Amino acid sequence: MRIILRYGRHGLPVDIPDSAKVTVIRKPPMPTIDDSAAAVDRAIHRPVAAPALPELARGARSACIAICDVTRPVPNQLFLRPIMECLLAAGLDRGQITILVATGLHRPNEGDELQQLVGDPWVFQHAQVVNHFARNKEQHVLLGRTAARNTVVRLDRRFVQADLRIVTGLVEPHFMAGYSGGRKVIAPGLADVETITTFHNAAFMADPATANCNLEGNPLHEEQLEIVRMLGDVFALNTVIDEDRRLSFVNFGEVVASHAEAVDFVRPYCEISVPRRFATVVTCGAGYPLDNTYYQTVKGMVGAVDILAPGGDLIIAAACAEGLGSEEFIDAQRRLVANGPQQFLESILSKPHAEIDEWQTQMQLKPMALGRIFLYAPALSPHELRWTGVTAVDSLSATVQESLNRSPDRAVAVIPEGPYVVPFVNYATTCRRN
Repeated sequence: MRIILRYGRHGLPVDIPDSAKVTVIRKPPMPTIDDSAAAVDRAIHRPVAAPALPELARGARSACIAICDVTRPVPNQLFLRPIMECLLAAGLDRGQITILVATGLHRPNEGDELQQLVGDPWVFQHAQVVNHFARNKEQHVLLGRTAARNTVVRLDRRFVQADLRIVTGLVEPHFMAGYSGGRKVIAPGLADVETITTFHNAAFMADPATANCNLEGNPLHEEQLEIVRMLGDVFALNTVIDEDRRLSFVNFGEVVASHAEAVDFVRPYCEISVPRRFATVVTCGAGYPLDNTYYQTVKGMVGAVDILAPGGDLIIAAACAEGLGSEEFIDAQRRLVANGPQQFLESILSKPHAEIDEWQTQMQLKPMALGRIFLYAPALSPHELRWTGVTAVDSLSATVQESLNRSPDRAVAVIPEGPYVVPFVNYATTCRRN
């Protein structure tokens, strides 16, 4: 059987031997929206728990629209112009509208990449388009501390001080926050380095509720909701896309209520029940743009942990066209390789602030604790592959065959869309619902 994995821009075939019993784990067929313009128009005029956008824009002297950075395949080209047309019709001009790229601690998106991210040249003619820089203290406003966990909250001044605040994004499984989008675009997306490194510290990451598809008791989600309350009125445009990245859902409204509605929509498609664990699991980094770095590829590993049999083989493919990731992440990976998983974990557990991107290395410990990880990432150099902490392979299909040769179990699970689909064993009891 030949299965195409999400890999880079064009996909990657993997051949599974005929003797194997293959379970392909993917989203059920999703509804798709043929007339996206009409759907966006309905969303902004019939919002969730909020007035219609034209009413919200009336009397506003400034507006800030936060968009996700280049790591997410958000269909910005479908909704930014309709949102902005409402703002312009309400009397705002270019100098009063800011499109703010919610980078968190990721690198900025500039030049041609920024043009591609926004997806519509018209937007640049009618708004200021800028990046968030988490390490620039002067660009942030102190809101205080969260009551539950005492997290210092500083957010981008341009967003905080805007009369009308809108976040936009894609709602999909997230291996820490449960689901992406909504409140997550604000924090970590628009937060400063102190805030981000606090609620990404080892204690947060080690909490069992910090998991894919889980919002109940999730400490990141709870902190994000409290940050929204501290900030005040925020609105969101949420999207969901299918496996082929066609629009399946869009809504607009109050940030928490509209996000919850989007999560309810997407859950049945991305949380997949399977009856057993597998000794051989094949997955991927979800293709471009998510698999551009090894840093993001960790999400694919974590997404498959619930169905990996103890001692089994997790085989993952990722393009990694930009290499490993940030220098800080590479440093954390070096410490993992030098010291081993247990010593690495012990060295970070008591720190109130994580080192930047250290949390991704900590999340990699989850699949490492269960079984062997094999990485197909030919774009990485031998030097870079050394710091992944996993076993590099040069043939995906051969690695699957070798895994089957080692195991009496002929069953293979394949997850073609990687972390955008999260399989669970005994779904009704193991996946907590909000």
